[in-house]
Amino acid sequence: MLELFHKGGPIMWPLLLASIISLGVAIERVIFIFREQRGRDAAAVDAILLYAEKGEIDAAIKAGESSRDYLAKTLVYGLKHEKKSTSNALLSAANRELKRFTQGLPVLDTIITLAPLLGLLGTVTGMIRSFGLLGGAELDTPAVITGGIAEALIATAFGLGIAIVSLIPFNYLTSRAEEARHEIEDAANHLELHLIKSKADYENLATKR
Repeated sequence: MLELFHKGGPIMWPLLLASIISLGVAIERVIFIFREQRGRDAAAVDAILLYAEKGEIDAAIKAGESSRDYLAKTLVYGLKHEKKSTSNALLSAANRELKRFTQGLPVLDTIITLAPLLGLLGTVTGMIRSFGLLGGAELDTPAVITGGIAEALIATAFGLGIAIVSLIPFNYLTSRAEEARHEIEDAANHLELHLIKSKADYENLATKR
């Protein structure tokens, strides 16, 4: 493996750096997803929505204030700013939580695109060096030329390998971020509907009095 790395030429060092970054980001993000799953608290989310439907805003905030669930944190932030603009507060909280889920994805996306291009660059420069031998005495030894071309292709193989391996965690993390986005939107819509219902019930009760 080390021998192949050296045969790939100078471009292998940027490819090595790209692979290390990709691996580091993927591991950190998978750990983040695992921690978020461990922090899920469906009971707190249900309690927030139940209290909000009854119009008990303080109780709803208290029910989810200590929760680590990203849905609960979004809803609590919206309720804390309910008197100003619940929709804007929920949107702000949602963007803040989704930013945590999408962190690192642009890096993986860049590496997926860049690694094959770096590999191709290494191959092209390697082939240029190999065909440069055609003008010298090395013409009598074609194995040198074909061997040089084979070595040049190593860079492309490494670049493609890095992109393929990085694509797996990228797609997984993207799907989890999209899933979180749908969950947050659904919970926020439910909260707004419950607040509207509680206000309508309060107004009807006040009218009857």
